[in-house]
Amino acid sequence: MLFRLAYLTVTNTFAALRLPPLGDRDKDAEILALRHQVTVLERQLGADTRVRFAAEDRAFLVALLTSLPREVLCRLRLLVRPDTILRWRRDLLKQRHAHTCRNKWPGRPPAVRSIRALILRLVRENPAWGYRRVHGELATLGIKLAPSTVWEILKQEGVDPSPERTSITWATSCAPKPTHCWPATLSRPSP
Repeated sequence: MLFRLAYLTVTNTFAALRLPPLGDRDKDAEILALRHQVTVLERQLGADTRVRFAAEDRAFLVALLTSLPREVLCRLRLLVRPDTILRWRRDLLKQRHAHTCRNKWPGRPPAVRSIRALILRLVRENPAWGYRRVHGELATLGIKLAPSTVWEILKQEGVDPSPERTSITWATSCAPKPTHCWPATLSRPSP
């Protein structure tokens, strides 16, 4: 008992000698950090021997301790190393940056109107072509588009799949084709 009293006296004396160089703000931050560590330990009483900090605990300790100089951080009696506190801070900043830089419209961007018109024109002029053939022709033109996108465009426009569209008669196949290109938005002139 006497030995314990002597030990506590010596440790408290060294702790008291360490406190005066700190400013009031640093002392308050240290006291709050220590109190928070005690509450974390009380919360985990009887659990593992390893202390686990929740995300809220990490954020609180980071907010308290990152404003302190590194020398002061090294002198504090923390359950974690100062490098861990700084790592938690970097992780929080990464999460914040990732959240603000997230794309507002996830997924593939929609096809441009001119490409949609080109797809519909190819299908209209070549009724035996399916969406894969149309995709292949677009690829030879240098237009990068997924086959499923071509299929979606045809589905949205109500165009049937190619086997159901291929009802070609002699009259339609022998009909004269125009030699000049018409814009995709205009209809062909009637013969």
